[in-house]
Amino acid sequence: MRRDRIAAAPISWGVCEVPGWGHQLTPDRVLGEMKELGITASEFGPDGFLPGPLLAAYGVTAVGGFVPAVLHDPGHDPLPDVRAALDRFTTAGARTLVLAAATGRDGYDGRPEVDAAGWRTLLGRLDEIAALAAELGVTAALHPHVGTVVECPEEVDRVLDGSGIGLCLDTGHLLVGGTDPVALAERAAARVAHVHLKDVDAAAADAVRAGRTTYTAAVDAGLYRPLGAGDLDLPALLTSLEAAGYAGWYVMEQDTVLPTPPPPGTGPLTDVRTSLTWLQSWNPQP
Repeated sequence: MRRDRIAAAPISWGVCEVPGWGHQLTPDRVLGEMKELGITASEFGPDGFLPGPLLAAYGVTAVGGFVPAVLHDPGHDPLPDVRAALDRFTTAGARTLVLAAATGRDGYDGRPEVDAAGWRTLLGRLDEIAALAAELGVTAALHPHVGTVVECPEEVDRVLDGSGIGLCLDTGHLLVGGTDPVALAERAAARVAHVHLKDVDAAAADAVRAGRTTYTAAVDAGLYRPLGAGDLDLPALLTSLEAAGYAGWYVMEQDTVLPTPPPPGTGPLTDVRTSLTWLQSWNPQP
């Protein structure tokens, strides 16, 4: 895989928008370790964590970022906040909005039921936001995500059938939610606008899906593995996407929780290096 299609994300360093999500490393440490690894592109992470000027100072291209927004509530207008995020993105030269259908709760360990009216509102807003982003030169992609309104296979299909927004294919969240990411990449390749690459411990994913553990506890216990070290058939997924003409970013994103700051040269740096080595060594089959 060419290096200029590979990006990183701060969540691989344990930096997350969820309150209480472990120790939060500094932007300089995260960017310094990206630079050490030769990574030259990244998502922003939580709002304000990696501002455009700081990314530029480290020679890192701003890819875009994750924006959770409450889209299903007819009484809540998410557009002002989304528009503000888009303005920040375009100022930094970022061209991908990774949108999640947030529940309005903190964290991803539970979610409410959404009625038919809520779904109609959500689907309409997805198209509205995609159009707004396109006017600014940004591609919007809906991210199926554990603990959001769009998590399980039926909900993913509802978005694909009921809206025209692109899809952020996150291999880990899809699998935990019950969708086979390889099969989805094969049948919906034309909708894939962005890719988050995770490898997964399948038994841990099953435990989350069955309610035997929470998502946060599973991440803390090692739900996500460095690329090539888990149970996903990533070569098949990559081969399918490339054959279908996908030309976007592959963002290495192995969510992690840090109980304490790891010593320099250890911790997330080691796992991201393993993932980067694996991804760079992958070549499409002839």
